[in-house]
Amino acid sequence: FPDLIQFYGMELNSPGADHSSLIMPQTSDEALRLRKLESEFDRAEAWPIDPARNEPARMLDALREMETFASKPVIIANHPSRSATGKGKWGLDEPSELRDWNDAAPDIAVGMAGAPGHQAAELSTHKPRRRGAYERSPTMGGFDQMTATLGGFWDSMLGEGRAWWITANSDSHRHYDEGGIDFWPGEYSKTWVFAKRTHASILEALRAGHIFVSTGDLIDRMDFVAATSGKHATIGETLVVRPGTVVHILLRVRDPAAQNAGGEDPVVTRIDLIRGDLTGVAIDRSSARNPTTRIEARYTAQDWQVDGDNLTVETSIEIDHSMYLRVRGTNTDQLEPEDDVPGENPWHDLWFYSNPIFVKVAQDS
Repeated sequence: FPDLIQFYGMELNSPGADHSSLIMPQTSDEALRLRKLESEFDRAEAWPIDPARNEPARMLDALREMETFASKPVIIANHPSRSATGKGKWGLDEPSELRDWNDAAPDIAVGMAGAPGHQAAELSTHKPRRRGAYERSPTMGGFDQMTATLGGFWDSMLGEGRAWWITANSDSHRHYDEGGIDFWPGEYSKTWVFAKRTHASILEALRAGHIFVSTGDLIDRMDFVAATSGKHATIGETLVVRPGTVVHILLRVRDPAAQNAGGEDPVVTRIDLIRGDLTGVAIDRSSARNPTTRIEARYTAQDWQVDGDNLTVETSIEIDHSMYLRVRGTNTDQLEPEDDVPGENPWHDLWFYSNPIFVKVAQDS
């Protein structure tokens, strides 16, 4: 696979938390640095078991250690609500903990898996399980509740103006046709990164949030731009404007006329433009709500322009206070992503999400 770009890393047993994806930059000493991080900070590495390695403070020590590296890795919290026992009843990953990670290393702890892996659990040739192996509190349209809940935890982080991005992964341990619960990497879930085909460019684009995610190849391209006279911002970027400025929004997605790995050609039925206010750093670090989040507009086939496989919508918003914009879409008729039920076919419940564009009013910046 000469065109495949691989990173060294691991699924870290995060101290005091659930797993996280550790992605190392390509350097001459990457193997040594990875070994050091695993041996010193992975909570499951010590034998006999050392309870002191499983404290939240130990994870902050790990992040501070990574901050000393000349070339810094990226940490993504994996399946953050898999251990939750209900909506907003958090398990190993708590909102305050993820805020602590981001505060300790804002250019390393940059986000979470919006769409967890293990999405083929319902297709397994062994005993079927809930999508994502989320047995106690289900995924919603294949996405973690921290992401999928409108005005939920992710929106609370964005409302603080945090660079806290979502990704999608496969968590591919064992394929479903071999009795596992997984798709092959990229077979179902994809993280699309706007970058050059180099290790450094990809890692920096992940760090900067130049990302959208999709399942089931519902879309394979997104152009999302907020613009005013002479300047613009795209996914992961910030547009600074004066109060009263009218910002033009362009969204173009490509819904490919081709079969996905499930043998189907899904069709986008709706796209939502979502907005929320930038309200400043939360006093309550356990906050998982942003009540300002709302649907700015819903678009269906009667609203977008069609050019081949491309669907385009445009609108304008007058800006009087700082805010963020993000996009999601689906092939379903669900107004909000519903809880995934046992027996559901993941190929029939597909979604895509952008990361945000921040729009800041100059007097607030």
